[in-house]
Amino acid sequence: MSRTPAECGEALGRLRAAAAALGRAVRFMEVCGTHTVSAFRCGLHSVMPENVTLLSGPGCPVCVTAQGEIDLLIDLALRGDVTLCTYGDMMRVTGSSGSLEKARGRGADVRVVYSPMDALALAAARPDRQVVFAAVGFETTAPGTAITVLEARRRGIGNFSVLASHKLVMPAMLALLESGRINVQGFLCPGHVSVITGSEVYRPIVERYGLPCVVAGFEPLQMALGLALLAEMVRDGRPALENVYRQAVSADGNRRAQQVLREVFEPADTTWRGLGTVPASALVLREEFAPFDARRRFHLLQRHVPEPPGCRCGEVIMGVCTPAQCRLFATVCNPTNPVGPCMVSSEGTCQAWFKYRRTTEAQAAQERGGIAAMETGGTRRAPGSARDGV
Repeated sequence: MSRTPAECGEALGRLRAAAAALGRAVRFMEVCGTHTVSAFRCGLHSVMPENVTLLSGPGCPVCVTAQGEIDLLIDLALRGDVTLCTYGDMMRVTGSSGSLEKARGRGADVRVVYSPMDALALAAARPDRQVVFAAVGFETTAPGTAITVLEARRRGIGNFSVLASHKLVMPAMLALLESGRINVQGFLCPGHVSVITGSEVYRPIVERYGLPCVVAGFEPLQMALGLALLAEMVRDGRPALENVYRQAVSADGNRRAQQVLREVFEPADTTWRGLGTVPASALVLREEFAPFDARRRFHLLQRHVPEPPGCRCGEVIMGVCTPAQCRLFATVCNPTNPVGPCMVSSEGTCQAWFKYRRTTEAQAAQERGGIAAMETGGTRRAPGSARDGV
C-alpha cells in the first residue's frame, strides 16, 4: 500500500467528512494491542473529529489473562522442581502473591524466552529438570506453541510441558456485544490475528449485529483509512466487512496454521479478565497431547482470584472506562510500579495512556509531531511485542 502525503490527507479528509455528515457521536473499537499503541504514538486520537471516539478493547493477551491464571504460573514457578519459561511481558504482572519477577527473587527458576522452541531446547539440554512453557497469546502465537508440542512429541522430550492460556479473539468480541455494557458502532479489527484467522471470521458481527468491521494494519494511514470506512458505512447505513490490509490478510487466512491449531488444540471455555467466562474462547491441548499438558502433569486447579483492589483493568479492557477514570492511574499505578496488567504490558491501554496521552505540553507536542508525520506520509511503526502483537 502506497503512503503518499496525498493519500494520508485523503484518508483523514474522508473521516472528517463522514463524521460531519453523521451529525451524532459514534464510537469505534479496536481489538488489537498494536493498534492501541500505534494510535497513541502517532497522535491519531488528537486529530479525529470531536464526534468520533476510538476505544481500546480486549486486544492485549497479557491484560486479558485472568488473575487465577497468573497465580497458577506463580505457584508452578515456586514448586522448586520446575523451570518456568515465559515471555518478558508476563514477568511483572501481579497475582495475589506477587509476580513472576518477585518469585524469581525468592529463588524460583523463571526464564524469559523469545519462543516456545527456546523452552523446548532448554528441556532437551536439561533432561533431569521439568520445563514448562507459559503459553499466553491469541491466534498469532498459538501456532508456534502447537508446532513446538508436535516437535516435543516427535523427539520424545518428556520433561517438556505447556501451561496453555491461549485465547481466541472472535468469541471475546461476541461476548462484548452480548454483555450489553458497550455501545460501539463498528470495529477496527486486528491485523496480526487476522493473518491467521482470515478476514471472513468477523462476518457474523456484520450479519448478526449490523456493525461494520474493517481489518487494518498498524501504520497511521491504515488506521485512518479504516476509521474513514467505518464512519462512511455508518453514515450510509450499510454495514459491511472490509479489508484494507490485503498485503498481509486474506479472506481465508493461513490455512496451514489453522490446521496445526486444530491438530493440537481444541476450544474450551475460559475466564477473561473483565469479561468473565467466555464459551469456546480458549485453546486447550487435545487428549492425545495430555503428556505435554502442565495442568494435568502437575494437577493444577485454577481458582477465582479477584482483581487488585481499586484496579479497573477489567473495565478498561471492555471499553467501559478509560485509564484516566481509574483512581490508581498515574498515581499508585505507573509503569515503574504497575498494579494491573494494562500498565505492565507494552500493548496495554493504561501504559499507552501514561506514555502518550497525559495532558502535558511535552505530550501535546509529541502528538502534534506524530500527526504531522501522518499527514505528510510518515510511517511511524508501533513497537512490536516479542509475544503477540495482535
